[in-house]
Amino acid sequence: MNLSYFIAKRISFKKTGGFTGTIHRIAVASIALGLSIMIVSFLILEGFQTVIADKVFSFTGHYQVNRFVMSQALDDSPTSTSSSFYTNFASLDYIRHVQSYANKAGLIKGTDEVEGVMMKGVGPEFDSLSFKASLIDGRFLQFSPTGNPSNEIILSAKIARKMLLSVGDQVTMYFVQDPPRFRRLKVVGIYETFLEDFDDKIVIGDIQLIRVLNDWDEDQVGGFEVFLKDPALIDTYEAALYDYIDYDLRLVKATDKFMQLFDWLELLNNNVYVFLSLILFVAAFNMVSILFILIMERTPMVGLLKALGAKNAQIRNIFIWNGIRIIGRGLLLGNLIGLGFGFIQDKTHWVSLNPENYYMSYVPVFWDWSTILGLNLLVLLVTTTVLFLPAMIISNINPIKSIKFD
Repeated sequence: MNLSYFIAKRISFKKTGGFTGTIHRIAVASIALGLSIMIVSFLILEGFQTVIADKVFSFTGHYQVNRFVMSQALDDSPTSTSSSFYTNFASLDYIRHVQSYANKAGLIKGTDEVEGVMMKGVGPEFDSLSFKASLIDGRFLQFSPTGNPSNEIILSAKIARKMLLSVGDQVTMYFVQDPPRFRRLKVVGIYETFLEDFDDKIVIGDIQLIRVLNDWDEDQVGGFEVFLKDPALIDTYEAALYDYIDYDLRLVKATDKFMQLFDWLELLNNNVYVFLSLILFVAAFNMVSILFILIMERTPMVGLLKALGAKNAQIRNIFIWNGIRIIGRGLLLGNLIGLGFGFIQDKTHWVSLNPENYYMSYVPVFWDWSTILGLNLLVLLVTTTVLFLPAMIISNINPIKSIKFD
């Protein structure tokens, strides 16, 4: 057996008590606390980013492709599903799905209240599975197989509360055009994203209804929403997709359209990295301090080993092995605490949030095992590296003086 490792085991906190045992436990607790906080921070950070991004992308896609116009009109300028982009997008292997949409401004009148809204018309190809996470009551729209416009709509919970409406109620919607038109519509679903850009004004309806109101042809739509297979590559494919679309169309990236949300997430990202750096510094400083204390306490043992002929490297390895054992126990305990909190929060949502400030009602958790593994390796690398700093003073210890050391 390795002599340095054998002695390190004999002086570990399981073999000793008193001051040495207390120092070992403080060291383990320091590493465990730091790692658990880092794990929880990244679970929550990536949870925030994922939940908010998914809500935005479920409404807008990763890109929107529509006709380039100079005016600031509320309604869309129509483009055709016969365009080169829409008929050939399947050849682009990075695109998962493309769906058409159209917007039309109007006023909803309930029993007593009137509210200005924007109807977003969608068709049968709409990605209702992604939208399902935001649907809190009722069902999604049912489209007529004969092509007749559906009279069903989905309201946001915020609009429904303002107008005292619920699933099954009938409303009248007046559309902004010349001459004005209106339709009697039935509320079949209620959605909630906690995002003001959607909940304050967006009503989901049938795109065929907007075609009829605008006197559009069957192949005309307001634009296209493009979904990528990998949302993380939204910046990578922007230029390539811009070059691919028709000359009279423009490309709008969702992260640019809702810049304030994604800038906020980026700010959170920066804060977590600063927090991570501080925790790593504290953990490294604690390991250096604790190893200094252990060496000072074991100075007589160091002198005795030197007197018996032990080399500096052998004695240094005793404390390094001891430090590694401390780090290992700290990592194990830190993972149990951090992952345990994440698992409980993921299943019970017991830590709640104010949705008006955070756009969700509870703290989200996203399981990214590569990040968790990376945090473990980072803490292991940093704390193991700093072990060599205090261990270097062993070569300067005089055997005769250290044996008499008290």
